[in-house]
Amino acid sequence: MSSITLRAALVCAAVLSALAAGPLAAQQYPTKIVRVVNPNAPGGNSDVLFRLLAPKMGEVLGQQFVIDYRPGAGGNIGAEMVSRAAPDGYTTLIAAASFLINPSMLKTLPFDAEKDFTPLGVIVDIPAGMVVHPSLPVKNVKDLVALAKKRPGELNFSSSGRGALGHLSGALLNASTGIKTVHIPYKGAGPSIVDLVAGQVEFSFVSIPAITGHLQSGRLRMIAQCGEKRFVSFPDVPTMVESGVPNFVVTSPFSYLGPAGIPQPIAAKLNGALRASLNDPKNNKILIDRGALPVGNTPAEHAALIKSEIAKWKKVAQAAGLKPQ
Repeated sequence: MSSITLRAALVCAAVLSALAAGPLAAQQYPTKIVRVVNPNAPGGNSDVLFRLLAPKMGEVLGQQFVIDYRPGAGGNIGAEMVSRAAPDGYTTLIAAASFLINPSMLKTLPFDAEKDFTPLGVIVDIPAGMVVHPSLPVKNVKDLVALAKKRPGELNFSSSGRGALGHLSGALLNASTGIKTVHIPYKGAGPSIVDLVAGQVEFSFVSIPAITGHLQSGRLRMIAQCGEKRFVSFPDVPTMVESGVPNFVVTSPFSYLGPAGIPQPIAAKLNGALRASLNDPKNNKILIDRGALPVGNTPAEHAALIKSEIAKWKKVAQAAGLKPQ
């Protein structure tokens, strides 16, 4: 039996087992600890987010939510583990934006991001901003586009690495405006921001929480925000769409997921616990103060987002000539 056939058989058996448990199991759920697989190392955004939300979620459902760290392979090790787990609601996943980008940048993945998971709701969206070094003679996106057209191939933008959100954001800007700017990849967001502050590169698309201090000190200038709406902490900075770049919406959503086949009543309970925790006034304020926008949408809305984001980044990668590796 091939590995693919074996995997399909295991998933089928797990689904049938969950269905056999019937409505009674869903009604009694949860009867034990819920494991939350974090495919990243401790201390990152994923870790901070769920440590904040887990107590309230546990209070709502009457069971603890325990984080299980499984870092490696850009988040794919932990995600694969969850995709193969029994769909009983006791193994779940928190996934960063790379979960939505990897299908466009990697030739093979050990799972299907759309088919092998049950969407349980977007946790937060961490907004990004288009930031420039103060020495760049532009006041807004229109000015930058005009400058780039006068100096094709001369303006550089940094990112945390090939295939990262900042890289694809720059590629999207090039494709959307017809300009040609050059991507300079770094080994992580930190070095990328350091060189941006030093003026080694002209601009970048960066998570707003990561550069708030530099914006306040004047070492960097944000000329546009990349979300659908303006971030509350920077109400005077327009969005990319408001700046004249249609359909330019770049989000960094953190997803809450389970393996495919979780019964709807159990998925609804997990989604309800997540939303209750996000709507808790204390949690809500802490998240916003840290630069994260609480979302807590429905599983159906989450599924639609996963589909649209994967399709968008595949299109952007193709337009930029970025072939999966």
